[in-house]
Amino acid sequence: MANIIDVENAGDLQSQIEEVEALSSIYGDEWCVIDEAARIFCIKITDDIDHPKLKACLQIILPHDYPSAAPPVYQINAAWLRGPDRMTLSNSLEELYVENTGESILYLWVEKIREFLLEKSQSTDTVEQPEVRNMATEEEEVADDEEMPDYRALKLNTENAHLFENHSSDEELPPIKLGETITERRSTFQPHLAPVVTPRQVRMVLEKLYENKKIASATHNIYAYRIYCEDKQSFLQDCEDDGETAAGGRLLHLLQILDVRNVLVVVSRWYGGILLGPDRFKHINNSARNILVQEGYTSSADEATKAGLKNKKSKSKKTK
Repeated sequence: MANIIDVENAGDLQSQIEEVEALSSIYGDEWCVIDEAARIFCIKITDDIDHPKLKACLQIILPHDYPSAAPPVYQINAAWLRGPDRMTLSNSLEELYVENTGESILYLWVEKIREFLLEKSQSTDTVEQPEVRNMATEEEEVADDEEMPDYRALKLNTENAHLFENHSSDEELPPIKLGETITERRSTFQPHLAPVVTPRQVRMVLEKLYENKKIASATHNIYAYRIYCEDKQSFLQDCEDDGETAAGGRLLHLLQILDVRNVLVVVSRWYGGILLGPDRFKHINNSARNILVQEGYTSSADEATKAGLKNKKSKSKKTK
């Protein structure tokens, strides 16, 4: 059995090498190798090569059993991509994977995203453009203060394949709780929480939230979830920045520090036109922590603080 698995993995690795070589040749400087050993890559995608209006960055990790048995782990970063648009694009990529299971999929994904950007740029009215520029300015302003996102923090968990499979529709929508808002300099942050035990429920909750026009119109809807798999004694977890670079990873890290499980936390942010810099990350995490305390996932805010300090101390000991 071990020999069969080794042969399959060797075949997957060879397929990955050939696919990466082809993509590098096709896309040139747009293709970027983040960590070749860890199979982490990204590609910059625009709607038009000569006169780009919209752009996005597709970050991917190739699991050891891709393409034979698992999809790439991916994240799309684009300040303008929010709410229903992000959901529509994600659904398109997942459908492509299901239609081409077992085959190399990255070229199809890149061109699907490019097609989406082209359609979006043709339909975008000029009213939306100032907001996009404002958000880009904020990210540029704090670039020197913020670490670059650690792409390796994206979990190489083949359980993510569940997100691409067809599921029965008999699962119930979990109850969704709304937390209190935090407002600073005209930016408003509001958390939402739902107990979840399957990726299907995560999607159901997100779709339900996006039905609310106010939430769908938020500048960003950042989320993270952790689901504990009893049979495998491991966590299925993921996060989404929704254009607020690195915010999803920070939110997931908070859930890990607090050791909460079977929960989805979404933080909506409505940008008020005044730059907050790094303070925006503080408000995102504080909003999430408040609703976790409110719903009994951690006994108190003090306990959350202690957990964070304990985590920092343990890291400090390891580095000595």
